[in-house]
Amino acid sequence: MSKLRVLYVASEINPFLQTTQVADFVRKLPQAMQERGMEIRILVPRFGIINERRNRLHEVVRLSGINITVGDEEKPLVIKVASIPNARLQVYFIDNDDYFHRKNVFVDNNNQFFADNDERAIFFCKGALETVRKLGWQPDIVHCTDWMTALIPMYLKTTYKKDPIFKDAKCVFSVYNNAFSHTFDASIVEKARMLDIDDAMLSPLATADFAGFIRMGMHYADVVIKADDAYDPALAAVLDEFCQQQAEKQIEHLPDNAEADTYYNLYTELAG
Repeated sequence: MSKLRVLYVASEINPFLQTTQVADFVRKLPQAMQERGMEIRILVPRFGIINERRNRLHEVVRLSGINITVGDEEKPLVIKVASIPNARLQVYFIDNDDYFHRKNVFVDNNNQFFADNDERAIFFCKGALETVRKLGWQPDIVHCTDWMTALIPMYLKTTYKKDPIFKDAKCVFSVYNNAFSHTFDASIVEKARMLDIDDAMLSPLATADFAGFIRMGMHYADVVIKADDAYDPALAAVLDEFCQQQAEKQIEHLPDNAEADTYYNLYTELAG
């Protein structure tokens, strides 16, 4: 029996960057799955706050060089890689000068939310999937964590549903209590569009806010993970509404300290 292949997509990972508990989760769980015999790939953005020299990032030329469309613009995709110290895990970094070279993550020096964080998320989601295609690596499970990865489940069920790399992949989406109050421009819907995607498919994103991203991820994922013990009232309401409307959806409450074997069993059962 071939190894189960699990792709992790996240906004951050220790030891390269930590702003929320996501970084620790994405550091520990992939290693635990690898130790249980699974084959792992990890993709995160290369935010400018990450020190390339200290962390020994280097460009993977064979994976770089394609353009990613965000609305009417095309942005070059650059892929870098580094190894996690004391672990047999590599991390692939999605990079672009316009989106990721500023020395901040989601807010500027005045704590103002970047108005183009929607474009950064769209670029990251599209770029991550194109990187895996160029790798020629076929995942059984795609585990997306937090709002920045929330468009990937939709892309997997639409644009990439017949792609040989992704056609059999199952998608897990973990919801974290990392809400922001910013509302994006209505053009976010057009920017997120790809081949074989119509307005109805993008309707959960119509609110152009944090809740819109979360609705997208939950709507298209095969399994939804409630990764926090508590959520702020607005997000809790979104989760409750979803649970009521999607009673047939597999929804699990698995906080970050859940046993690794729980995830192992979830992945194995989902992959069938």
